[in-house]
Amino acid sequence: MEFTVNDPQWTKQRLDHFLQSQLTDMSRTRLQGLIKDGNILLNGKPAKPNTALKQGDTILMEIPEPEPTEVVAQDIPLDVLFEDEHLIVVNKAEGMVVHPAAGNPDGTLVNALLFHCKNLSGIGGELRPGIVHRLDKETSGCLVAAKHDLAHTRLSEAFSGRSLTKLYLAAVNGVPKEAKGRIENRIGRHPVDRKRMAVTDRADIGKEAVTEWEKLSVHQGCALILCRLLTGRTHQIRVHMRESLGTAILGDTIYAQPQRQLLKLPRLMLHAWKLEFTHPITKQDLKFEAPVPKEFGPWRQ
Repeated sequence: MEFTVNDPQWTKQRLDHFLQSQLTDMSRTRLQGLIKDGNILLNGKPAKPNTALKQGDTILMEIPEPEPTEVVAQDIPLDVLFEDEHLIVVNKAEGMVVHPAAGNPDGTLVNALLFHCKNLSGIGGELRPGIVHRLDKETSGCLVAAKHDLAHTRLSEAFSGRSLTKLYLAAVNGVPKEAKGRIENRIGRHPVDRKRMAVTDRADIGKEAVTEWEKLSVHQGCALILCRLLTGRTHQIRVHMRESLGTAILGDTIYAQPQRQLLKLPRLMLHAWKLEFTHPITKQDLKFEAPVPKEFGPWRQ
């Protein structure tokens, strides 16, 4: 696959930083490894991860085939919203981990996809084949996976370039004063608790995070919020609801204080409700809606 540096903002910026902005699901460590191994060429020549770019540069990237791993295909039921030879869209169940990691070697969405799909893209690496974006374990709803590298690359570009629509439903502890709003700040890793993310003013550790929100209804002092993600940072909605609106998501075991929750619910009340994007190959406009879980029923009466 090939990239061209057209935006002048990337002049004098690092090669690995640019590629990470284009391939949002690939870690910087893996990108640096691909560069060092000669799988990524800058203007036809080997480069280093910290090589400075200039406008007009061309980057040629060749992804090696995923190495054999112990990630096995498992016959786990999937709620498929759409599927063709290029991609698959599923309604991820609450409680399902997206890909294998420490503590979750199997039983993940990736294990299910490996069983269900004949082919998956290799860009995400051997532990994350096909995975273009992620949802937290506790979050349910729409998730798309790619079946080959071209579809993966174009979907990643859509996610990083804000050319798709991601709508979430969040039931929060309390009621915001305003009817709607826009939250725009930076989110980075929490300086003390590495499991958490936090709002930060530091550009070196925080990435731009933008969420538009609207209050839909209120039930027993708790509001149902419609969130539109314009960026896709880790825990973005959870952090924005807690730190920017002051209303943590109900059932959030990381950011909420259990003793202050007005309603006790058995799950994180966050659902990836709608996903809209242009098909990476056919260019057809696609719109998907994951059925709203029953726990949200009181707000939808």
